[in-house]
Amino acid sequence: MISKNIRYLREAKKLSQGAVAEDLDITRARLVTYESGRNEPPIEILLKLSDYFHISVDALLKGDLTKTNPEALMKVGKNRILFPVTMDKEGNDYIEIIPAKASAGYLRGYADPEYVEGLQKMKLPFLPTGKHRAFPIKGDSMPPVKEGSYVIGKYVESLNEIRDGNTYVLLTKDEGIVYKRIFSDKDGTLVLSSDNKMYAPYKVNPEDVLEAWEYTCAINTSAYKEEELNPQSIMSMFRSLQVQIERIKK
Repeated sequence: MISKNIRYLREAKKLSQGAVAEDLDITRARLVTYESGRNEPPIEILLKLSDYFHISVDALLKGDLTKTNPEALMKVGKNRILFPVTMDKEGNDYIEIIPAKASAGYLRGYADPEYVEGLQKMKLPFLPTGKHRAFPIKGDSMPPVKEGSYVIGKYVESLNEIRDGNTYVLLTKDEGIVYKRIFSDKDGTLVLSSDNKMYAPYKVNPEDVLEAWEYTCAINTSAYKEEELNPQSIMSMFRSLQVQIERIKK
C-alpha cells in the first residue's frame, strides 16, 4: 500500500522522482525501490514523507490514497499532517456524519481516508466557508445540547485559533470525542469547561488534542426513539435544518 501511496502522491503533485528524492535528501534509486515495493522506507524516511506530502504516517501505511481527492488532502497547512475529506465532482465538500454507535471507532479511524470515505455524507450549502463534520454528543454537560444530539463543527487547523469561551468538539487521545467550552490556561494547557456546573472543569494538554472543531449548529434528536436514529433519519434531520434555514434567509 505504501509504495502505491508514495507514487500516487508524487504524481498528483506532478513531481519527478529526482525532484522528490532531492528534497528528501535520498538518491533517486532509493526512492524507486520504495515506489516499486522492493523496499519499505524506514521510520526516518516515513517521517520525511509525512512532512513532505502533509500526510500522516498512519495514512501512508494503511490508507489507499488513490481513493481520496489529492487536492483536498494537500490544501491543509502544516499544522495538520492529515485531513482526509470527501468532495463531489464539482469540488464541494461533503459533511461526514459520525454515527453515534461507532463514535469510539472515530478515534482509530479519523486519520484513515478509507474510514472517512465509508461514513454517511451530505451537503449543507448554508454553512459558512470551511470544512465541517457532524458529531454525536453524549451526556448532559452542555445544555441545551442533549444526549444523542449532533453538533456540526467547523474544522480548526491550529489550536492557536481557539477562542476563549467558545465551544468546540475535540478529539482527544484519552477521551475520544468531547464537546466543551474551552479556555486557555497560563500553563499552556486547555481548560475544558461544561455549561452544566455539576461537572467540574478539567485540563487537557494541547499535544493530546488530535482534532478541534468549532461549534456551528446542533440538531436535537431527543424527539426520536433510539431505533429511529439510523443514518437515514439523521440525514433527514439535517436536510430539514437546511430547509428551515433557507426559509429564514428568504
